[in-house]
Amino acid sequence: MRFLGDIEARTDAKGRVFLPATFRKELQMGGEERIILRMDVFNSCLVLYPGSVWDQQMDEMRAKLDRWDRRQQMLYRQFVCNIVTLTLDSNGRFLIPERYRKCAKISHDVHFVGMGDVIEIWDPEMLAGGMLAQDEFADELEQQMTTNKE
Repeated sequence: MRFLGDIEARTDAKGRVFLPATFRKELQMGGEERIILRMDVFNSCLVLYPGSVWDQQMDEMRAKLDRWDRRQQMLYRQFVCNIVTLTLDSNGRFLIPERYRKCAKISHDVHFVGMGDVIEIWDPEMLAGGMLAQDEFADELEQQMTTNKE
């Protein structure tokens, strides 16, 4: 699965939103029926994980974190406890729970941002804070892509 692009959408009065058709098609082609929603660790946005991507992340995290280390167990718990398992309705919509909308400062307008194997959901104003200025982006990308070339 490869989710790419920035697609604008709107929630309805109940907080439901249509998952963009291009992203639904990727999920269907990947045989995904379950999606996981959680707050992002670093930004004020939401992240949708296809079930298989979520499972893979949990396996990787569990392998790295020692269940007999109190602090590491707390990290794991905090990461996995605040999730919601979603299913799309027959129209391709899902409900963004109110507590998640509040945390991500989402009112009505949203941006779905394809991030490869996951999809971010942003309030449009918050998305601006999650992006670099164009010159800064170009400079940083150049530095990252030319550093440690082997």
